[in-house]
Amino acid sequence: MTVFSVSIKKRVKDQVKKVKVWRYDFQLKGQRYQSQDYPTKTAAKEAEDLKRAELTAPQITAPTSITCLELINRRLAYMKVWNGDRHFVDYRYMARRWAKNWGHLPCDQITQNMVREWIQIRGRKSPHTGNKEIRFLRALFNWGKKQNPPFVKINPVDGIDPLPIKEKFVKYVPPKEDFAKVLWLAGQRGGDLMDYLYALWDTKGRMSEINRLTWEDVKLDEGLDPWKRSHVVLYTRKKKGGNLTPRQVPLTKRLYGILIQRYKDRDKTMQWVFWHEWNDNRSGELKKGPYKHRRRVMKTLCREAGVKHFEFHALRHLGASIMGNSSKVSIGAIQRILGHESPRTTEIYLHSIGDAERAAMEVFEEESLIDTSEEKEGER
Repeated sequence: MTVFSVSIKKRVKDQVKKVKVWRYDFQLKGQRYQSQDYPTKTAAKEAEDLKRAELTAPQITAPTSITCLELINRRLAYMKVWNGDRHFVDYRYMARRWAKNWGHLPCDQITQNMVREWIQIRGRKSPHTGNKEIRFLRALFNWGKKQNPPFVKINPVDGIDPLPIKEKFVKYVPPKEDFAKVLWLAGQRGGDLMDYLYALWDTKGRMSEINRLTWEDVKLDEGLDPWKRSHVVLYTRKKKGGNLTPRQVPLTKRLYGILIQRYKDRDKTMQWVFWHEWNDNRSGELKKGPYKHRRRVMKTLCREAGVKHFEFHALRHLGASIMGNSSKVSIGAIQRILGHESPRTTEIYLHSIGDAERAAMEVFEEESLIDTSEEKEGER
C-alpha cells in the first residue's frame, strides 16, 4: 500500500507528544517519490493522485528556436512557390553563405553584432552588396517572426543601418545604334533570338515576363490595322506578397507581325511563346520548357557586335528614355507600360537628356554670356 501512517514526535505547547501522520511512497518508471506529512489518510491519498497525474500527463515544453539552416530551407521552399525565379536565385546565392557561417546555430543565438560583422565583411566588396545582404537577411528573420508559431522571437537585423553609398552611378543605357548592331547580329544567328529581343524591346517587358508569356496571354485581333486592337498580358511579381499582377501592353505593328508568324509556326504541344530544349544534366533526357535565364547571350552578342556590354533590362531603360523625350507621350502612359506602381520609379528610367534640358542650357548660355574680349577700364 502506498499510503501509510507513522508516528512522529511533535512539540505542542512546550510538550513533546507523539502524533500520527500520513505519507505516500511509490515508484514510477524506476523513480521513487515520497511525500511530506499529511494529517489524514484522505489528504495523503489526494496528494498521491495529484502527483501521479502530474508525472503521467504529457509534458508541454516551450518551443525552442529552430536552427538557422532550417529557417533558410523553409524560407527557400516558400519563395520557390511565391516569388519570381530571379529573386529566388539571388536569395539562394546569399543563403549558402549564411548557412555555412550560422547554419548550425539556433536562430535566437544569432546576435546583432554577428550580423553587423558579416555586413562589414560583405560590404568590402561594395556597399551595394552589403546593403543587399541587409535587405535579404531582414526579410528572412521577419518572415520567421510572422509564422504561427513564430520560428524566431527577434530580428537581429533590426537597428542595423544601411552602408553609406559613396558614389551614385548612372545605370548604363546603350545608344540605339548599339542595340541595332546587336539586333542585326541576332538575326544573322537565326533561331528565335531576334524575335525575343523585339518582344523585349517593343513591350518594354522584363525578361521574366517575356519568359513566362504564353499564347493564352497573347490577344491578336484581325481586320483593318489589327495591331491597334491587339495586346499582350504580362505578369510581374513586383508587388508585395509575391502575387502575379497582370497588365496589358499594346503591340507595335512590327511585334504583331512577329507574333502572328510565330503563332502559325508554333508547336501546339507548347503553351509558351518562347521555349527551348535542353538535356537534363542528371537524367540525360531531352526536356522542353520556357526560358529562365539567358544571361550569357547578351554578353556574347555585345562582344561580337563590338559594343559595350549591356543586359536585357537595359532595353526597358532605353525604350522608356525614347518615349520620355517625346512631348506626345505622358509619364503616366510610360508608367503603365512599364508596370510601375509609382511615377517616381518611372522617372528613374528616363535617363536621356531631353529637349527641355538642352533648351534650358541654351537659355542659360545666352543670358549668362560674359564678354572678356575688352580690357577693364581701370587696367588701360
